[in-house]
Amino acid sequence: MRRLRLLLPVLLGLLLMAGCSRNEDYPYATEIDEPAYQRGKSLEKQGREQEALSEFLKVIAKRGEDAPESHIEVATIYEQHIKDPIAAIYHYRKFIELRPNDQKADLARQHIAACMRDFARTLPGQPLGVGMPQPDLTDVVARLQKENDDLRAELAAVRAAQPAPARTSSSEVAMPPPGPAESPVRAAPPPAEEPPMITRAPLAPEPARPAPSPSSAAPGRVHTVAKGDTLMNISQRYYGTRSKWRDIYSANRDVMKSENDLKIGTQLKIP
Repeated sequence: MRRLRLLLPVLLGLLLMAGCSRNEDYPYATEIDEPAYQRGKSLEKQGREQEALSEFLKVIAKRGEDAPESHIEVATIYEQHIKDPIAAIYHYRKFIELRPNDQKADLARQHIAACMRDFARTLPGQPLGVGMPQPDLTDVVARLQKENDDLRAELAAVRAAQPAPARTSSSEVAMPPPGPAESPVRAAPPPAEEPPMITRAPLAPEPARPAPSPSSAAPGRVHTVAKGDTLMNISQRYYGTRSKWRDIYSANRDVMKSENDLKIGTQLKIP
């Protein structure tokens, strides 16, 4: 008993030190106690979804695999307000991975199915309710996987507290600057004074050069299609949003039979 009494203060001291260490690593016991999480909920109620998204992503970057509620909040914002079904699917899946037995997991699975339907609407020739052929399904899965990999890279950059690396492609072709403007046609100089009794036929005027048509003007940016490219991620690379994919398609109807006709090595004009 005497030894126990002597050891008891030592044990209490060790427990207190361990408790302090845990508090330093995780100053807030639960995710919903995080100030960034509470700010995100408040901003969401005010209709400031983009700012709320930033706060929830801060919680994810800080807590890592202990932020399921923030993942489902981020997924909801991406699905309902930003209209980015691919990003929403990623965060819904993260919630299911972290809380597979939670009641919200079944709801998250339903939202994933809805996001898949929303994504299918953006694919040409895929009416709702009609199953896609197997090659198209394989292509869609590959695209989703690539988009998820991009999102993971962005999330890793947020965790490292540095800006996400620019998505570049070795297939981008740098076009030379347009050449100098055509110099105007100069009038023929007057004929030199001739000696008397010698005559010369007048010089024929130089025909005027036609003005260059818009189609012959120097092109802008050009992208060479690489493996895994889609019109959506090409739009994201050049414009910072996936919504410009239709503009890219419209500018390249001469080399594309449909929105999915992306052959490796094809050069696309970026309007």
